[in-house]
Amino acid sequence: MPEPHHEDPASGPKSTQEIPQPREQQRHNPLLRWTTVTLPPPIFFVPLLLLAAFYLLFSSSPQVQQSCSLQHIPPVQPVSYTHPSTPKTVAMASTEQTFIAIKPDGVQRGLIGPIISRFESRGFKLVAIKLTQPGKEHLEAHYADLKGKGFFDGLISYMNSGPICAMVWEGRDAVKTGRTILGATNPLASAPGTIRGDYAIDVGRNVCHGSDSVENAKKEIALWFKDGEAVSYKASQFDWIYEKE
Repeated sequence: MPEPHHEDPASGPKSTQEIPQPREQQRHNPLLRWTTVTLPPPIFFVPLLLLAAFYLLFSSSPQVQQSCSLQHIPPVQPVSYTHPSTPKTVAMASTEQTFIAIKPDGVQRGLIGPIISRFESRGFKLVAIKLTQPGKEHLEAHYADLKGKGFFDGLISYMNSGPICAMVWEGRDAVKTGRTILGATNPLASAPGTIRGDYAIDVGRNVCHGSDSVENAKKEIALWFKDGEAVSYKASQFDWIYEKE
């Protein structure tokens, strides 16, 4: 009895069904159909190449570069800002001088010492002082800017009624600060703590005089003192009063 014949699958005849090609697979598998990447035709790159060529041509032209270049913008200058609450400081010399005179009423009342003490306590330096009674002509020259005023004659008579203590004080902002120490011309308008606010009542007896500007201070010092009468020296407490010269 013949034995049954068993064919080896591996050695048996090949299947007559062919392996589907890629497009066959795409047709049978939708996922493969959608994931297939189709490259654009070569003609698609022609416009891009033309645009690149035009760009290189025009960008290399001097006229185009000049027309496309930005206008020159001047550099921005730095601006310093100062807060409104911060006062602007101005360097002033510590050698500024002012003319201070104690009038006859101040001398007669014994106020020379207290007035000198006010300026010394503030830190100013006394560089010239003398007790003098210069005369009518000298006083008229001193008050020449008031000549023609109704009170001029009475003022000259009052100033010529006794000795005057003439002084030169030196220090930073001496003119302005000296006027502040003296107080307002009218003692009734002077603040307490000022010389006139503490020692005077009537404007016709206001105890003292002080220069009202640096220019007038120079004129008055030259009128009341000769060359060499004002002493130049450095006070021992200078470095304790001023941080810088």
